[in-house]
Amino acid sequence: MDIILALKALVMGLVEGFTEFLPISSTGHLILAESLLGFKGMEEKMKVFEIVIQAGAIFAVCWEYRVRIAAILAGIFSDRKQQRFAVNVLIAFLPAAVLGVLFNSKIKAVLFAPVPVALAFIVGALVILAVERRAKRHPALARIHSVDDITPMDALKIGCAQAFALIPGTSRSGATIMGSMLFGLSRKVATEFSFFLAIPTLFGATVYSLYKERALLSAADLPLFGIGTAAAFVSAFLCVRWLLRYISSHDFTAFAWYRIAFGLMVLATAYSGLIVWAD
Repeated sequence: MDIILALKALVMGLVEGFTEFLPISSTGHLILAESLLGFKGMEEKMKVFEIVIQAGAIFAVCWEYRVRIAAILAGIFSDRKQQRFAVNVLIAFLPAAVLGVLFNSKIKAVLFAPVPVALAFIVGALVILAVERRAKRHPALARIHSVDDITPMDALKIGCAQAFALIPGTSRSGATIMGSMLFGLSRKVATEFSFFLAIPTLFGATVYSLYKERALLSAADLPLFGIGTAAAFVSAFLCVRWLLRYISSHDFTAFAWYRIAFGLMVLATAYSGLIVWAD
């Protein structure tokens, strides 16, 4: 295996893991990283690679919440609390799943490019700033302080918010967390529910996309995919642990300013010609 290609796979895996659960858009960063790293003649293969390495991020969350997941599986037919939680996750998963199946191809054809992603970065940042400003001014609006207190209607609203993440650059976790906070979840609960919701969402997207792109799969790619997936697992696990500590004493404002700076940098370099961002 080409050592340069292996290093690029490692970088892509780290980008996926470190950005998947932060409100800064993993898809957006992967598009931009792929543009900078350069994968000439491998564009189709990279689409499959980016799908596969999501599995690393999924496994990281499953490992972090393995105790709760085991409790849900053990009580799915007997424990009302676990049943209610599982149903809420399913309800929240459905809007993005349905819309993704219907419109994913059209979205990829139009919006999967650096400049649209940069614009989505900036718009998403403004939403984060607005939601955090509202949370500071009206802290009493946070009425839900445990994931087990989420109602099916809350879950449906959160699922509709997550559907905005179909726009690349928006951020699945960002849309879910900000939507959750708008609908009355505390910052901590919104973040935790976003992690749980990521499991069926990312797993479903991975399986669906792999099925569609199965013709591009090859046993020869296993080492490359393995490097990317392992890097995504380790970096996502570290990121989840860090984020849970971070939100105990911070809000998401810093991520909003990062998104604005990053988006403006991409727009400035693209329009000036300083960097040729590949489409």
